[in-house]
Amino acid sequence: MNSQPHIPHAAVLGGGSWGTALSLVLAQNGWYCNLWARDEELAQEIAQHGENRRYLPGHALPELVHVTSSLCTALQQAEMVIWAVPSDAIRETAQLVQHILPAETVLVSAAKGLEASTGLRMSQVLAEVLPNYSHRIAALSGPNLAVEIARGLPAAAVAASLSSAVRQSVQNAFSRMDIPTFRVYTNHDIVGVELGGAIKNVIAIAAGVCEGLGMGDNARAALMTRGLAEAMRLGSAMGAEPHTFLGLSGVGDLIATAISTLSRNYRVGLAIGTGGSLNDVLQELGQVAEGVPTTKVLWQLAGEYSVPMPLARALYGILFENYEPAKAMMLLLERPAGAELS
Repeated sequence: MNSQPHIPHAAVLGGGSWGTALSLVLAQNGWYCNLWARDEELAQEIAQHGENRRYLPGHALPELVHVTSSLCTALQQAEMVIWAVPSDAIRETAQLVQHILPAETVLVSAAKGLEASTGLRMSQVLAEVLPNYSHRIAALSGPNLAVEIARGLPAAAVAASLSSAVRQSVQNAFSRMDIPTFRVYTNHDIVGVELGGAIKNVIAIAAGVCEGLGMGDNARAALMTRGLAEAMRLGSAMGAEPHTFLGLSGVGDLIATAISTLSRNYRVGLAIGTGGSLNDVLQELGQVAEGVPTTKVLWQLAGEYSVPMPLARALYGILFENYEPAKAMMLLLERPAGAELS
């Protein structure tokens, strides 16, 4: 009697657009995927309609994706657990699963942010709550707009981990072999990969403000480039390798996030640049824009590590200190220009 082929199991924690898109990729690669939505009503809606009409409409879920609001059900037989919840929910979710996680599972953070209360990266939060899994943690990042991933458009990402075996397993899980439209590279510099993914959201908001003010493409390009320089300075101070920021999780993700109307962070900046208030803009958005809380953390880290970050300071003023956007941007322009690469 022939034995049945092994079907790998994964749990994706987070029923938003990103978690749903990742579930689609895993299922297309032959993984049985439990998609966990904390909101029971949302889970029932997705199961009923066979698609996530609230966050990713128009994309039918394949048979290999099962939707649940039960963490116990989601984690059954999970060989890989992907965190696709907002960064401010990573710690709580990790605490909820710490006694029911399968012993040998790989943990993957797909959230792009920094913890507001501690400034920790998401992999650090997972390692702190789940110390027995600290050697099996990875981060998945890159220019990955959820709608385009769900549509099967070409994209690339990077799987980062201190463990070569772990980053290889994440690469294998997410790389499309039959139709190679989702290419996953590997990187050992998890510090740089996570910081790049978080900081680019802040720069994207600023780029949106710049666009909303009608400052032009030249100004937006300059702002993005100088923002990347700030990210590299802080990253170096925090132990990242500078060239990581020139890769997919840095400049690659920045380009996608800071120019696309599919980007929540860009749309937040654009609306503020055209006169909207932060509270009204976020309420209308209806989803988390990670760059908003990350701006606070970034400004705190800049002081802690004594790293000059004028762009982050200007955006902090706009978002949280009622700075007039046009005036804040002009103050950036009025700063003395030094050597570009210093």
